[in-house]
Amino acid sequence: MPVEQSGGQITLKHPKGASADILLYGATVISWKAADKQHSVPFERLFVSSKALLDGSKPVRGGIPVVFPCFGAPTHPDHSRLSQHGFARSEVWKWDGLVMDNEAGVSVRLTLEPTSKITAVYSKPFHLTYVVTLAEHQLSTDLHVKNASTSDILEFQALFHNYIRVPSSNDVLIHPLQNLRYFDKTDPVHQGLKTETRTGVDVKESTDSIYEDAPQNYQVTWPGGGVKLRSVNLKDVVVWNPQKEVGSKIGDMEDGGWERYVCLEPGYVRGFEKVEPGKTWIGQQVLSAIREEGGTNL
Repeated sequence: MPVEQSGGQITLKHPKGASADILLYGATVISWKAADKQHSVPFERLFVSSKALLDGSKPVRGGIPVVFPCFGAPTHPDHSRLSQHGFARSEVWKWDGLVMDNEAGVSVRLTLEPTSKITAVYSKPFHLTYVVTLAEHQLSTDLHVKNASTSDILEFQALFHNYIRVPSSNDVLIHPLQNLRYFDKTDPVHQGLKTETRTGVDVKESTDSIYEDAPQNYQVTWPGGGVKLRSVNLKDVVVWNPQKEVGSKIGDMEDGGWERYVCLEPGYVRGFEKVEPGKTWIGQQVLSAIREEGGTNL
C-alpha cells in the first residue's frame, strides 16, 4: 500500500524504499527517508527532537511545520490575536484523498478551513490545501491558500519550517546566499539589513537570519552529502540554528539537538502576500537528496 493511515498519522511509501510520515495535527511532516549514492538503504533526512510532543498538545519541534498566516510574532492588524507562527501548525487538518499513485511517486492532500477555535482569533475566510508528494529521492510540499472572501483582500505570510538532519551543524554550508540582504535577528545592535559576504553560510554560532528576495534554489552540504531545496513563490529564506547558548533554553529540544540539524526555511515573510477575493496562491518547495559531496543531484 503506497498510503497507510493509523490514527492521526499518514505514511507514504515509494516502491524504491523512500517513505514519509505526516501528522494530521499541523499537517507536519515528521519523517522523510530517502537513499542516495552512498547509502542504498533510505535514511532519515529530517530532525525531530526526542522531546517533541506528537500528541497534538503543542506544535512539533522538528520535521516540517507549516507556518501560516504570520511568521514570528504577529505584526499585521489582522493577526493581532494570533500566537507566534500562526495557527496552521497547531490545528488538526482533514484528510482529502490520494492525488497521485504511480511509479513516479505518491501524493496526498490535506485541507484546513476556519473552525470556531480559529475564528475566535482570526476572522478572515480562507481555505488551505496542502499537498505532500514523495518520489524516490525527493519530497515536495505545496501550500494552496485560497481567499474565500467575496470582497476583501487576504494578506498573509507563509513558510515551510524545515528541520534538515545533518551529521554535525558545525560542518554545514549553505549556498548561494552571498550578496543577499538579510535581517540578523541575533544582533540587538544592528537592526537594519546587512549584506551577506560569505560564499557558504555556516551556523557555527547562534544563527537566525532572514534573507530577502533569495534565489529560491539552495544547497545544504556537509562532507559526504547534503540536500537541495528549490522553492516557488517563496521569495525569502530563513537560516536558523540556535546552538547551545539558545538551544539549551528550549524546553522541547533534546540535549545537543542543535548539533544535529539546520533549519532552511523558504517563505514569504518580509512583507505580506496579497490574494484577491476568490483567488488562490500556491507556494511550493522540493527537497532533493544530494548523492555526494559537491552538490551533484540524484
